[in-house]
Amino acid sequence: MLTPAQLLNGYARGVFPMAESADDPRLFWFDPPMRGVLPVGGVHASRSLRRELRRGGWSAHIDGDFDMVVRACADRDLTWINAPLARLYHRLHLAGHAHALEVRHDGQFAGGIFGVTLGAAFFGESMVSARSNGSKLALLWTSNQLARCGFTLFDTQFLTPHLARMGGHEIPRHVYRQQLERALRREADFRAVPPLTAAQLWQEITQTS
Repeated sequence: MLTPAQLLNGYARGVFPMAESADDPRLFWFDPPMRGVLPVGGVHASRSLRRELRRGGWSAHIDGDFDMVVRACADRDLTWINAPLARLYHRLHLAGHAHALEVRHDGQFAGGIFGVTLGAAFFGESMVSARSNGSKLALLWTSNQLARCGFTLFDTQFLTPHLARMGGHEIPRHVYRQQLERALRREADFRAVPPLTAAQLWQEITQTS
């Protein structure tokens, strides 16, 4: 059985675990030749997403219910998050090495993202939408939070069309490991400051776009 220490050691070496399915208890290490990353503090927000944020009712919360966000991310027909991996994330969360950012609209869960932190690296594991724009705003808020808290690497593991539209790109394995090595030499705390309000986030991304 993989331990939290072994899991963190894997992340530090540039590899990450996944299961074949929720019903398969086995975990497999992955080390793709091209790695997906997002710009820290530079996730792209479309005009429509900025309009949605300005309409109001949105808020972001850190570690309000970490396990709920993990369960929501795993609640789909095909998932790589099995029970052993969910337990590992839970233990990493208790140790301060895993966090979730939850987005709410009018107080109701709208989406979220969770990931593992080590040094100044954030390893984004999964995200979920419970309503339109939920995961997009979670990514936007997370990127902003990482920048404000001193992170330098936002790892997405693989690049999807959704992530590419928001500024994600791929880098070769050796470049990723160079960025990872630099990030691991720094210290950052995902909870160092509270997330911005929706109005503050809208103002910031409008000024920099």
